[in-house]
Amino acid sequence: MAPARLLGSSGLVDRFGRRAIDLRVSLTERCNLRCTYCMPAAGLPFAPDDALMTAAEIERLVRIGSSRFGVRKVRFTGGEPMLRHDLVDVIARCAALPDAPELSLTTNAIGLAHRAAALYAAGLRRVNVSLDTVDPDTFTTVTRRPFLDKVIAGLSAAHDAGLDIKVNAVLLRGVNDDAAPELLRWCLDRGYELRFIEQMPLDPDHAWDRTEMITADEIRALLATSFVLTPDEAPRDGAPAERYRVQDAGTGAPLGTVGIIASITESFCADCTRTRLTADGHVRSCLFSDEETDVLGPMRSGAPDDEVAELWQRAMWAKPRDHGDDTDDLVHPTRGMSAIGG
Repeated sequence: MAPARLLGSSGLVDRFGRRAIDLRVSLTERCNLRCTYCMPAAGLPFAPDDALMTAAEIERLVRIGSSRFGVRKVRFTGGEPMLRHDLVDVIARCAALPDAPELSLTTNAIGLAHRAAALYAAGLRRVNVSLDTVDPDTFTTVTRRPFLDKVIAGLSAAHDAGLDIKVNAVLLRGVNDDAAPELLRWCLDRGYELRFIEQMPLDPDHAWDRTEMITADEIRALLATSFVLTPDEAPRDGAPAERYRVQDAGTGAPLGTVGIIASITESFCADCTRTRLTADGHVRSCLFSDEETDVLGPMRSGAPDDEVAELWQRAMWAKPRDHGDDTDDLVHPTRGMSAIGG
């Protein structure tokens, strides 16, 4: 139980001295892809729309997070948040708050070509686009959908609209791992910062196998066939990605940067600054934890901001030290990534 002195404070702190200032807000559990490491081919049962947070409820929680707890960054996730018809309204509401945080969006970019300009005008400033390959056949194999052209069009529109762009990629053994250097060069040529992410045990089928996961060490080795990577000296400041400066292995020419998110083999739990809200309004202190605290239900029952804030603080106070790292203690959450929010 959180001590009484904490509940009068202004931050989302835990027992280990970490303070959450980065909020991830899931907007939907639905997705229009069926990536093999995230969702079964037939899809999943999704929460009904009336169980999900409305735009006004999202605005209220972001306001509490930013004004009371000092949350400075909010990233909207899913599922696929582009499936929210009111996405532009959600962004505009949060951007108009007195203590408005920096707003970004994780998306597969399908549909982004038609909405990028409106999202930027509403206050969005960055997109993190999930893209594991630029080969059409491999893309269809991984996502079970032939939509690579839509993703590339979305990336192009985001660039034209003025949005900063990061690309997130998961390497799958025997599927797209041999093309890692190609994907990095494709992103560097277009000014997109690529981050490779170790595959995590967040699939609802619980089919994740540690022995099949491509580790950060392997990713660095794959990239070393074409590039020289030098650790970036800039402080990480709680960011999940370890960044590297990239040079061409042949000419030595500087090309840009790349990130590697090693959630399993080189975890960064000690510096975690994140707090999460699921689409149905539950606080999660850790991506891998099954512990959740409902704040949407109390809100809909008339709870004032003070009560909601206290529930949120208590949830974060109970945040675990870590998620088991590279050991048998690693938790496989009951909910998959599409239900938790990335």
